[in-house]
Amino acid sequence: MKESMHAKLIQMRERFSELDALLSQPEVTNDLKAYRALTRDHAQLSSIVSRLAEYEQAEQDLSTAQAMSNDPQMSDFALEEMAGAQTRMLELTAQLERMLLPVDPNDSKNLYLEIRAGTGGDESALFAADLARMYIRFAERQGWKVEIMSESVSDLGGYKEVILRIEGEGAFAKLKFESGGHRVQRVPQTETQGRIHTSACTVAAMPEADDVEDIVIKPEELRIDVFRASGAGGQHINKTESAVRITHLPTGIVAECQDDRSQHRNKDKAMQVLRTRIKDKLEREANAKEAAHRKGLIGSGDRSDRIRTYNFPQGRMTDHRINLTLYKLDFIMDGDLTELIEAIQSAAQAEQLASIGA
Repeated sequence: MKESMHAKLIQMRERFSELDALLSQPEVTNDLKAYRALTRDHAQLSSIVSRLAEYEQAEQDLSTAQAMSNDPQMSDFALEEMAGAQTRMLELTAQLERMLLPVDPNDSKNLYLEIRAGTGGDESALFAADLARMYIRFAERQGWKVEIMSESVSDLGGYKEVILRIEGEGAFAKLKFESGGHRVQRVPQTETQGRIHTSACTVAAMPEADDVEDIVIKPEELRIDVFRASGAGGQHINKTESAVRITHLPTGIVAECQDDRSQHRNKDKAMQVLRTRIKDKLEREANAKEAAHRKGLIGSGDRSDRIRTYNFPQGRMTDHRINLTLYKLDFIMDGDLTELIEAIQSAAQAEQLASIGA
């Protein structure tokens, strides 16, 4: 292990001890926001400190085995112990390197997933609904909360567009690489001659904007329109002007919501979506220059990048960014995304390590 890395780990252990002391004080819960930040930092450092302790134990085992190797009767045993300790040290060093990578400040945030039908007409809208169900099932497996913030339903029951809000620990960290173009190859419900068609949807994964800290919106920058909701929803929804459309004049970004019978509730939802879209736009613009210089294997997160193909006749899913093909499409569409997400995260970490010369 490099000396600089070891010194950084020692500092983190000292900080962990400080957090232990702070969290043991009764008054720490007086400020709930600060308390949550402290517990989050404590949890992140806990696993690093644990790995460091394992590394130091392996280091001590190696030293003991080296001393034993001087005894002719113990030399064979000592060599085995030395080899085992060195292997553990290499594995733990690699793990610690990954754990020390810069953390995306958005990783701990909740997530908005915006799924839009693309090329393929009704079939694309049906696939958008399949993708929405896939993400909802995955979120349920994680114990996360899912809310449909806005939806535009197609004639056949698919989605022209749907926006999901997913609330849970590490939601954005796990799903942030879903942004991009998702292509489907299958026989559509509307196909009478059994021909395979190719359709596509786009997904945008956006971290939820903090009401105060992230985005400040002045009232004079907004145009708010109210109108009658369209489509199914009961007499109250369709006969009152409960639907809300909000336009952010400086950026031209629009968000609307008509799913609730309450105009006030629809306005709140539309503002949440608008704030998140503005944050996403600002962050993408800030990262555009860096992305132009170094477009990584995982991609830029741009929704125009084709990232994945779902081939139903062959029962396979291929992620083109990491050349991973899994032949368990039925399970994936039912929300079994863990293997896929872990593979993408590992590739992203390897890319990050390579970029900093670790």
